[in-house]
Amino acid sequence: MGRTQPLHEEVPLPLELRWSAADNPLPLRTVRLPARARRQTTGLEAPPWLATGPVDKPFDFSGRVRALCADIVRHCADLKHIDISRLLFGMTQARSGRQHGLQARVTPMRFRHGRLTRARRGGGLYQVQRYFVEQHEMLYLVTFCLPRFLDQDFDDKFITLFHELYHISPGFEGDLRRHEGRCALHTHSKRLYDAHMAHLARAYLSNGADRSLHAFLRLNFAQLQHRHGSVVGVVVPRPRLLPIPGPRGNQ
Repeated sequence: MGRTQPLHEEVPLPLELRWSAADNPLPLRTVRLPARARRQTTGLEAPPWLATGPVDKPFDFSGRVRALCADIVRHCADLKHIDISRLLFGMTQARSGRQHGLQARVTPMRFRHGRLTRARRGGGLYQVQRYFVEQHEMLYLVTFCLPRFLDQDFDDKFITLFHELYHISPGFEGDLRRHEGRCALHTHSKRLYDAHMAHLARAYLSNGADRSLHAFLRLNFAQLQHRHGSVVGVVVPRPRLLPIPGPRGNQ
């Protein structure tokens, strides 16, 4: 009698994911209003002088926030080390209508000091999945929680943008910026960290910022949805930490 095969064999996750506009474009998903969230019915008509792109097409959040962040790093000396072509901007769907909670996060695609692998207990190595878009390998995944992020005040949206971009290591090697002391990611005071982000945001807005690029931040989710019919964003899986076979290598 032959060996019985399992009904469902577990397929190992790939160490690399690749997207290309020609044959495997980045997946777009329409942002939904969370269940039981109160739908806005007034104040939907946004000022016409706030340009947000063609009104006969869905509002491409990922594309617009990428263009804005590219302008930010051009004008902000503290962020000039960032290569926007190696950042992947995505979104995750908010599960509730609460204003508080996750607004955005930056996920590094390398270990500390930019290492590709890390030793496992008991031997062997771990690797973060590698993401490629066209010919560029992504070093960071910047994810926004929608529609929650879009329903912040204008100032808070800008502080959030700077907050996430500032987390990116000055060495731009796929790791996060690390500070001295126990609170390595936000310094010893998150309040002072956010105050510094507000200072950077104000400096950017008063120093030649392209207003057409950040006009959409003056509108909330309901206004953008009303104007464009829908809001869409790139949705990719959060990179996984995977064991890799073979001899011990770069640690």
